[in-house]
Amino acid sequence: MKEYRIAVVGMGAVGREMVATLEKSSLPVSELLPLVRRNEGEPISFRGRTYKTVKVNKGVFKGVDIALFSAGEQASKELAPMAIEEGAVVIDNSNAFRMDPEIPLVVPEVNPLDAKKHKGLIANPNCSTIQMVVALKPLHDLYKIKRIVVSTYQAVSGTGYKAIDELNEQVSAYIAQEEIKNSVYPHQIAFNALPHIDVFLDNGYSKEEMKMHHETRKIIGDESIQVSATAVRIPVVRCHSEAVNIETEKPMPSVEEIKKILAEAPGVTVIDDVANDAYPLAADCQYKYGVFVGRIRKDYSIPNGLNMWVVADNLLKGAALNAVQIAELLAEKNWVSKDTGC
Repeated sequence: MKEYRIAVVGMGAVGREMVATLEKSSLPVSELLPLVRRNEGEPISFRGRTYKTVKVNKGVFKGVDIALFSAGEQASKELAPMAIEEGAVVIDNSNAFRMDPEIPLVVPEVNPLDAKKHKGLIANPNCSTIQMVVALKPLHDLYKIKRIVVSTYQAVSGTGYKAIDELNEQVSAYIAQEEIKNSVYPHQIAFNALPHIDVFLDNGYSKEEMKMHHETRKIIGDESIQVSATAVRIPVVRCHSEAVNIETEKPMPSVEEIKKILAEAPGVTVIDDVANDAYPLAADCQYKYGVFVGRIRKDYSIPNGLNMWVVADNLLKGAALNAVQIAELLAEKNWVSKDTGC
């Protein structure tokens, strides 16, 4: 079996999760190349070997088969074209290319065939969008979703290590009855909820909220779906939670039948036994693969309405795991080469 030389660009929270996820994956890796823009020489352990971070320079991607990018939007815009030119297939975790109509936006459980259309670059969707579409695609296929209303409850790790540190420092200050300081977020995050993720746009929505609107349509492949999102940051370290309400064109079956449909869907685990207080929790789902769904119930205020609660580890399925699954898909289907006639 062919082995692949894999580069990971960016050694932040998501980049390190990519390395850890790659280590557990089925992907045959001949060599790992951890790339950074600074802090060159840091040791990175991978499958019994120690690699050192290498500074990104022209020529560094020569011989690389797949490059997983998690270094931010600006770095992706600058470096992804260079990586592609030097022969690598890029899987990019930033927002740089997601809505480019020429670039596939892929969640393997939802639209795997789109990955075949790549011309050297595949975009990894936004974390909050990924977990939602994994849960909703099986229902859309059967009953055609026409409208989604979603409120997210997003962990601070989505902002990076500095946000995790800020939350921990604020909790310690609160307990010690000291002044609570903030720099990462515009307000205190400890014991609080901030309805503010990314920048606000002229329409009053945040960029994060509009990502969910646009990306959902592109991934599912249906521009008629209406999406209204409210994105909220909460003082949780890992795992995003979402309250999702959908309205479908076709009548849906009983809740028990919907639970069965979702339980059989790829990447979905149903935890729904309210009589025994069983439903997905961020504290329980962290470090776990997949998407967890519970609190499934009919919405009696509209025809063909349904509510559900969706939880996933934002650093795994919301980022690193999804990217690695795309890489595994490319290898399995022999879609790594850009010369496949796609």
